[in-house]
Amino acid sequence: MAHPSQSKQPVRKHPTHSGEGRLLENLVVFTIMMVLFLCSIGVLAFGTLTTVWPWAVCLVLFFLAYWIPQTILGRSDTGGRQTPEAERKA
Repeated sequence: MAHPSQSKQPVRKHPTHSGEGRLLENLVVFTIMMVLFLCSIGVLAFGTLTTVWPWAVCLVLFFLAYWIPQTILGRSDTGGRQTPEAERKA
């Protein structure tokens, strides 16, 4: 027979969407990354077959525009971590 638990444990609020309540921060980050991306395309106007620097700047800016949100601002660094209880059991 199933009985409800009698222990009084605090109810944890489960997180909803990851960006909820951070509209201003999301807009600022989006604007900065879009500027990096558009600058990486815009710098190609200075490129010719004899100059190398516009292509290098384009590559670096394009890389940063995608790498920063995915690695630094994202959750890619928390995938392998365990809770302290699980680490003690292992």
